[in-house]
Amino acid sequence: MTILLYDLVGEDHARPFSPHCWKTAMSLAHKGLPFRSVPTPFTAVPSVEGGVSKTIPVIRDSDTVVADSFDIALYLDATYPDRPTLFGGKGGEAMARFIERWSQLTIHPYLGASALTDIHARLAPVDQAYFRESRERRYGKTLEAVAAPREEGLSAFRASLEPLRSMLTYQPFIGGEAPLYPDYVVFGAFQWVRIMSPFKVLEGSDPVTHWFERLLDFHGGLGRSVAAA
Repeated sequence: MTILLYDLVGEDHARPFSPHCWKTAMSLAHKGLPFRSVPTPFTAVPSVEGGVSKTIPVIRDSDTVVADSFDIALYLDATYPDRPTLFGGKGGEAMARFIERWSQLTIHPYLGASALTDIHARLAPVDQAYFRESRERRYGKTLEAVAAPREEGLSAFRASLEPLRSMLTYQPFIGGEAPLYPDYVVFGAFQWVRIMSPFKVLEGSDPVTHWFERLLDFHGGLGRSVAAA
């Protein structure tokens, strides 16, 4: 049976953009599991599967519903152990938690702020109202004020990627010779901005760019199935 993936979208339902949903889409492809994306705008999230979660991704696999991208990845490895592993064992699961936290605390804050007004512009009007109110409450300032310093913060953001950049001199992926779930965690963040904003956060010569481009081509070019902004 095809797995359903509730996927965050803006006004164009053919452009899923959530970094967390992209983690799950890449994980499903990694496991070779057929899935169908269910376009879900911000204001439709509370009704997903009877309100099972305040956020997406959420998947339905036959009679099983799972929320949260990391929990979904754990579920997929446990439920389909005969298919390619996402973690490579319990040690890999534990280390993936570190990568997830690093991505959420180092990469997401800058990317999310820099793309804020671009994301808003690509939402349907009802979702724009929700997005503006919720994000301005979170940041304590307007969307425009949050996004304004993105140019001046760009060099510091690029410098913060040095641990990833340095690691890529030893191996082509975070997972080693092939990608694992930690790769999809970081990939999701850059895919988020690639789809929603024309702002160039990486230089073309950056090893991180080369790693990201390789991942865009993985799983039959799944990442490239949605064009860049």
